[in-house]
Amino acid sequence: MKCNLDKIKDFFPIRAEKVKNALVVFFIVGLAGFALPASRNLFIHLTPVAILLSSAVLAVFHRPVSGQRQYVVFMIVFIAGFFIEVAGVKTGFIFGNYAYGRGLGIKLFETPVLIGINWLFLIYSTNAMTDHLPFPVFLRIFASSLLMVAYDAVLEQAAPRLDMWSFEGPEAPFRNYLAWFAIAFALHSFVKFSGINYKNSFAAFVFTLQLVFFILLTITFNIN
Repeated sequence: MKCNLDKIKDFFPIRAEKVKNALVVFFIVGLAGFALPASRNLFIHLTPVAILLSSAVLAVFHRPVSGQRQYVVFMIVFIAGFFIEVAGVKTGFIFGNYAYGRGLGIKLFETPVLIGINWLFLIYSTNAMTDHLPFPVFLRIFASSLLMVAYDAVLEQAAPRLDMWSFEGPEAPFRNYLAWFAIAFALHSFVKFSGINYKNSFAAFVFTLQLVFFILLTITFNIN
């Protein structure tokens, strides 16, 4: 048994490295596809694939520490994120006046279903990134929420060009970022105080890879 376990431990680092390399190549191809006007329309339709792929990688490398209630907690985060966005689109009160384009796929109540997965992805990954920090839980929740606001601030620059969503004005209003922080703080608090624990060695990598992707994409759009 010990020998078999050693073989498994030897196998996973190689597998993990291959997955990381494949993700980097995938996002490099995506960057090139979005940067070229001739292929941009095609890659806009592939945006849901990128989000689902990132989420699938996190699911594969998810290591639960607590019991089965974690899946109930994750489902609640997904549902809450989706319906908060529905309320945001319908009322304009939460984030400001905005509308979703076709870049995030199938919509329900004028809101892409995928946006709930995106909220779960961000809550999950930023929680995993900060959970090991030697700070009180309040500061870890605060740090996780700031990471999400930073991510959104970058994404807002590229989102209209990717036909994800666009605001009524030329850019996202300040209230959008306040709302993002407040909602992120509430959802992170819910996750923390639900008592679930998990680890994921890919969380920081996938989050950072997406963040760098959107930074480079924004730079590319500005140059073009």
